[in-house]
Amino acid sequence: MKFMGPGGPGGFGGPGGPPPFPPMFGMFGPGGPGGPGGPGGFRRRRRMGRGDVRAAILLLLAEEPRNGYQVIQELEARSEGLWRPSPGSVYPAFQMLADEGFVVGESKDGGTIYALTDAGRAHVEENREALGSPWEQAGAGIPRGMIEVGKSLAQVAHAAKQVMQAGSEAQVAEAGKVLAETRRSLYWILAEDAPADE
Repeated sequence: MKFMGPGGPGGFGGPGGPPPFPPMFGMFGPGGPGGPGGPGGFRRRRRMGRGDVRAAILLLLAEEPRNGYQVIQELEARSEGLWRPSPGSVYPAFQMLADEGFVVGESKDGGTIYALTDAGRAHVEENREALGSPWEQAGAGIPRGMIEVGKSLAQVAHAAKQVMQAGSEAQVAEAGKVLAETRRSLYWILAEDAPADE
C-alpha cells in the first residue's frame, strides 16, 4: 500500500497535492513563530490521541472513500480548525486499520483512495456510539470567541499566501503594509488602548 507522505504523489508539496508553504509563510504555520503551537503562537489546536484518529478515519470512510489528505482537510474543517492531524499520525492509522481488515486502499491518480471493507462497515455500525464525534471533542472547553479568532487567523494567513504566490511585487509590498498595520492594531488591543480615529 503506497502512502502519500510529504513530497509524495498527492502529498504536501508532491504531484497532485497542495503546494508547500513559501519559506516566509512558515511563520504562520503550526509550530512556526507566531503560528499555532509555535513560540508565542496561538495554541488553539488540540493534540488528539491515536484512538481519536482511528475513530475519525472509520467514521469519515463510512460516509465515502477518501485519501489521506482529504481526511486531514475534513477533520480540520469539521473541528473548525482546532484539529489538523499530521500525515505522521494519519497514515500509520490507515495501515493499522488495513492490518485489522477494516479498510482497503486502491491506487488512483498517483495516490491511494481508502474505503471500508464489509468488516469495517460492520465495525462502525456496531460501535458508532463508542466512536463518538472526535472532531467535536477537539473544541471541548474552548471559548467560542477564541475559535472565531483562530478561524480568522487561518483565513488571513491563506489570503497572504495567495498574494505571495500570485501577486506582483507591488501587491506583495502592499500586503506587507496591511499585515504590519493589523499587527499594530492587535497590540493596541492587548495594551487596552485603541488608536485614535483619523
